[in-house]
Amino acid sequence: MSGLILHHYDTSPFSEKVRLMLGLKGLAWDSVQAPVIMPKPDLIPLTGGYRRIPVLQIGADVYCDTQVILAELEARAPGPRAASGADWAVNFWADRPFFGITVPIIFGALGEATTPEFIADREKLSGRPFNVAAMQAAAPLMVPQWRAQAAWIEEGLSETDWLAGDAPGLADIAAYMNIWFLARNLPAMADELLAGLDRTQVWRKRVAAIGHGTRREISGADALAAAREAEPGPVPAHDPNDPLGLTPGDAITVAADDYGRDPIAGTLAALTRSRIVLTRQTPDLGRTQVHFPRAGYVVGKA
Repeated sequence: MSGLILHHYDTSPFSEKVRLMLGLKGLAWDSVQAPVIMPKPDLIPLTGGYRRIPVLQIGADVYCDTQVILAELEARAPGPRAASGADWAVNFWADRPFFGITVPIIFGALGEATTPEFIADREKLSGRPFNVAAMQAAAPLMVPQWRAQAAWIEEGLSETDWLAGDAPGLADIAAYMNIWFLARNLPAMADELLAGLDRTQVWRKRVAAIGHGTRREISGADALAAAREAEPGPVPAHDPNDPLGLTPGDAITVAADDYGRDPIAGTLAALTRSRIVLTRQTPDLGRTQVHFPRAGYVVGKA
């Protein structure tokens, strides 16, 4: 497969999930290094305002949120199979509850090393204070919860080398994300919290060894040119039984339901049980399609 462009940055834990999926599938991909904080001048024109990282681009199709990115990679490169129904529940747990307790542990420990610019950006993203002092106070309460959730991984490895079964899969990649995030920032604390979880310690090395596939760096301008020169791919079949009662062609907005809730406006192309697809038309890029997952996103009429 060719034409995969990942907008990411190297320290992003959510991007690490996608990079590992690319490695698991043995794929070649182009890397666009996005800024950690706003502005993101080469990303926002593609997404229509969505600013979270990572974003996958395939020509004029743009995939927002790792949930839909990983699903698209699985669909386009089905071998080796990486995802089944229960794996998506593990992925959602990693994205929300497990990540939610990892953040205060990390930033509570980093404390004043967190820059004012980063804090201001994350406050705009979340719509609430990025209170380092509060995270420092919460961290001691979060530490035993983090270890308890890591222990679920240990139990999941009691009979096989991988959470997904006989071979690595999405469950492994998703569960690994917060261990990678903590270990990258606070390696001594990660080793402390994983002490005695011997299967997990060996497993995390196996997951890291999956690698990231074949990566090539390109510029944001190159990615915009790729969108400009392409036409969007086929639209999935619209679900006529969708409970929202919307029809392709309706003007809609899409927004995350947790943070980064900037509404993205466009024309509905399709709603499926797992995906929202909207079409955007701009003078610079022409027609593009932006894809979001259903779980964790809200659709409304514009």
